[in-house]
Amino acid sequence: MTFTPPSPFTTRPELHGTFGMAATTHWLATASAQAVLERGGTAFDAAIAAGFVLHVVEPHLNGAGGDLVGLYATAGDPTPRVLEGQGPAPAAATIEHYRAEGLGGVPGAGVLAPAVPGAVAAWLALHERHGTWELGDLLAFALGYARDGHPVLGRVAATIGRMREVFVEHWPTSARRWLVEGAPPAPDSIARNPEYARVLEGLAADGLGYWHGEVADAIGAFAGEPTWHPVDGREHRGVLTADDLRAFLPEVAGTAMTYQFRGTTVAKAGPWSQGPVQLLMLAMLDGLPDERLDPSTALGVHTIAEVEALAMADRDAWFGDGCDIRGLFDPGYLAERRALIGERAARDYRPGSPQGRTPWMPPLSTEGELAGRPPGTGEPTVDLRSKGAPRGDTCHLDVIDRWGNIVSVTPSGGWLQSSPTVPEIGFALGTRLQMAWLDPASPTALRPGMRPRTTLSPTLLLRESRAVEALGTPGATSRTSGSSPTCCAGSSAAGPRRPRSTVPVRTRPRTSARSSRAPGPRPGSPWRIASATTSSPTSRPAATWSRARATGRSGACRPWARTPRAGTSPRRTPVGRRATRPAAEPSRARYPFWGKPRLMPPWEGSSQRWVIAFSWVKKSKPAGPYALLAPNSDCFHPPKLK
Repeated sequence: MTFTPPSPFTTRPELHGTFGMAATTHWLATASAQAVLERGGTAFDAAIAAGFVLHVVEPHLNGAGGDLVGLYATAGDPTPRVLEGQGPAPAAATIEHYRAEGLGGVPGAGVLAPAVPGAVAAWLALHERHGTWELGDLLAFALGYARDGHPVLGRVAATIGRMREVFVEHWPTSARRWLVEGAPPAPDSIARNPEYARVLEGLAADGLGYWHGEVADAIGAFAGEPTWHPVDGREHRGVLTADDLRAFLPEVAGTAMTYQFRGTTVAKAGPWSQGPVQLLMLAMLDGLPDERLDPSTALGVHTIAEVEALAMADRDAWFGDGCDIRGLFDPGYLAERRALIGERAARDYRPGSPQGRTPWMPPLSTEGELAGRPPGTGEPTVDLRSKGAPRGDTCHLDVIDRWGNIVSVTPSGGWLQSSPTVPEIGFALGTRLQMAWLDPASPTALRPGMRPRTTLSPTLLLRESRAVEALGTPGATSRTSGSSPTCCAGSSAAGPRRPRSTVPVRTRPRTSARSSRAPGPRPGSPWRIASATTSSPTSRPAATWSRARATGRSGACRPWARTPRAGTSPRRTPVGRRATRPAAEPSRARYPFWGKPRLMPPWEGSSQRWVIAFSWVKKSKPAGPYALLAPNSDCFHPPKLK
C-alpha cells in the first residue's frame, strides 16, 4: 500500500533520548512523565504521574470527578488490555426519576449529569496492579503544582471567563474556587488549588480508602443539595451518593476488541465506548482498493468520511454497555455497507440492519432546535449553540518505556464548567451520564449500573503480536476522524503487500511521540531507545492529539533490577514488584533540578519566565519540555532559547 509522503516540516520540536518517551496535552504533564521515566519508573508509573498533573493544570478539560479509558500492554505480555475507568450510572439514576423532574433528557451540566467518577479509582487500580513506585512519589508532581502553583493556561482563563456569570449568580462554590477578586485569573498567572492538594495528600496516605471515605462523603453530601441547572433554569438534587462511589471498582485488565487491518492489529475498548467505530471503519475500508485509502487525496478523504458516517450511524443504533455487536462485522453486512459509498457525499442518516434487526433511531433535531437549546445540553465538550463547534475538549497521554511497556489513556470529564465545584475537595463532577437516553428502546437507555457510552477512544497498534504504537486524540465524536488516517497509514509499514520494515512511517500529528527500540536486548539489560521524538503544546487546537510508537523486534526481556552506577539513575524494579523508594538519588551537583517539578528562577541572561524541573517555558510562547538528560551523559543541559 502506498501513501502520499508527509511534509518533513513540523511545527513541534523533536526530542531524542534513551529511557522512554511520553506525549501529553500539557507540557508539565509531559515533563513529569519524563522525569519518572528518567528515574527508572515504568510507563505505568509515568502515566499515573502525568494523569494526576493533568487534573491540576488542565481543569477545563478533565478532573478528578471525571472518567478515563486506557489501553496498555506490558513487556512480558503483549496482549492489549483495557483500563476501564468509565463509572456507571448511580443506583438512583432511572428514567422515571428524570422524567419526574420534568426533563426530556439527562442534563449536560449540573449535579444530575454525572456518572460515578471513575478516573481516580482507575489510576489507583492501575498503580496497584502495575505500579513500581510508591503512590506518594507519583502524586508528588501534581501535589506540588496544586499546592505551590502552576501557570494558568490562556484557555483555562478563557473558560472561566465564559462561565463567570454562571459562577457568580448560580454556582458560588465555583466562583470561590476559580475567580480572583470576582474576575477570571490572568493567563500565565500562578494558580493554586489547596483543596485538591489536600485530596492528593490523603490519597498518598490511604489510597482508595481515602477516596471511598472522606472524598465520597463530600461528593455525596454536595450532590444531594439542590443546585441550579442550565438546562431548565431550575434547581435539582443529584442522584449520586457516597455508596455509589464505594461500590465502583474499575476493571484493570479488561478485554480489548481487535481487528487486523492489512498486517496491523488495531486494539480498542468495547462497545460501551466509541472504540469499535474505528474497527468497523477499518473493516469496511479493508475491502476497498489502495487508492481509495490515501487520506492525502480527495478520493481518500471522501471515502474515509463516508465510511465514518456509516459507522457512526451504527454506533448510535447498536453500541452500548453489554451490547453484542459481532453482527456488524459479518462479511455480508460489511459488503452491504460498503456498497452504499457513492461518488458524492450522502446526506442521509443510514444505520444498518445486521441480521435483519431493526436499528434504533435517535431523535434528530433541526439546526434551529439546536441553536435554541441552553448551554450544557448534548455531546460533552461541544457547544450546540455554535453549531457544534468545540468549546471544550479532552486530554490524552501516551507513554512508552525502555522495557517495552506501552500505555495510552484518554482522561476527560469533571471539568470546571461541568457542575458546581465541591468545596471541600476542589473539583467538579462529570457529565458523562448525558450520553444516556430516556428511551427504554435505546441501546444506551438510562438504567442503574449501566456505563454511559463514552466517546473516549485511545488506540494501540500491534504487529507480529507486539504493541508498537499508542495514539489518541481529544475531540468528542471527532476522535475517530483524527486517528483513522494514522491507522490506515500505519498499516502500510508492515502489511503483507510490502516487506516488513523497522523504520517508522513518518506521519506527524500535532502532538506526537515516537520511540524506537534496538532489536534483541539481552535479558538483564534495559531496552535502549534508539530514537524518540515528542512535543507537547500548551495552547492547542481541537485537532491536537498524541501518539507513541515503538519499532524493532521483541525479545525475551523484562524490566530487570540492577544496581545503578554512582550518580546515574535509580535502580529499576521489575513490573509487578513494588519499590519502597528509588534506591539511589543522583547527585544534585550533577543534576541541579532532579526531583519533582518546581518553580525555579530563570537562567541568567535568558528570556524565560519560569524554569520548571525538566521543562523550560518561554514567556508567552510555552512549548516543551526542552531539556532532558543527554544520552550517555552525566550532564544536564539547559536549552538554548533565542
